[in-house]
Amino acid sequence: MAESAACPAFQLGRPRYDQGSFLGRLRHFVDIIDPSTLFVSEKRLKESIKLLDDYKHGTPPPGVSDLQLWEAQKIKQAIIHPDTGEKIFMPFRMSGYVPFGTPIVIGLLLPNQTVVSTIIWQWLNQSHNACVNYANRNATKPTPTSKFLQGYVGAVTSAVSIAVGLNVLIQKANKLSPATRMIIQRFVPFPAVASANICNVGLMRHNELSEGIDVLDNNGKVVGSSKIAARHAITETAFTRVVLPMPIFVLPPIIMSYLERLRFLQSNRRLLLPIHSVVCLVTFGLSLPVAISLFPQMSQIEVSRLEPEIAMATDCKVVTYNKGL
Repeated sequence: MAESAACPAFQLGRPRYDQGSFLGRLRHFVDIIDPSTLFVSEKRLKESIKLLDDYKHGTPPPGVSDLQLWEAQKIKQAIIHPDTGEKIFMPFRMSGYVPFGTPIVIGLLLPNQTVVSTIIWQWLNQSHNACVNYANRNATKPTPTSKFLQGYVGAVTSAVSIAVGLNVLIQKANKLSPATRMIIQRFVPFPAVASANICNVGLMRHNELSEGIDVLDNNGKVVGSSKIAARHAITETAFTRVVLPMPIFVLPPIIMSYLERLRFLQSNRRLLLPIHSVVCLVTFGLSLPVAISLFPQMSQIEVSRLEPEIAMATDCKVVTYNKGL
């Protein structure tokens, strides 16, 4: 009885937690980025897939619990691409985003960056993001590789140009003291990464603005294609991509500026990099699920706000669309 109260009845292919509330979405995405799934053995993965297949065909093993089924689905969704059915390369899984992305974040936030180091770290960051986006893409409709390359080149160009440009401006600001200049330089990665994220979303999904995206009725049936819903989806995704790097690239510089003034660390400078790394890891791990939980994956919009042809095609007052991540 205690388990059924804590664990909802299993639904194949459905989220375990209520997506209508922020807390439910947060718990859902904490599950998705859980790095423990990186260590799942091949044997356990096959067992999880078999258990879900047996459940789908109405022949689950006797005594299997809802909790075991939810865990099996979590493992499969973390490792196997839902459209291709193939394993996602470990560094590019959502569960690997924080552990494999943290070293790059640390590099981006290192003090006293040169132009060359700024270019290298920004390029590495956007390359990692591009690989994660491609590995977790929607593969139901084939997307030309040129689309991903266009988004990648645009993101790298905007990130590098803004980061280098701001660094040059700061270096030329003669009125600033060296200490103030170094503190301001630490905040440069945020506007560079945020603008690159917006650029990436815009370039990768601009065709949705001209073609529209599918909107669904209460039964999950496609009502039509809406350009207005596409605009809402892209705006919400772009906002998420700006919020995500904010705590990652703003909090560590503030925290480290305070810690570096402590007498203990001034006499033990070799501890700065390990402490800096831990601060980056914690802020990255906490901010990622919060940012992607701001809006539901499947968002809703009133039919009266959409195109007239959508309103004519359904009796529903509200329709649903896939926002994307």
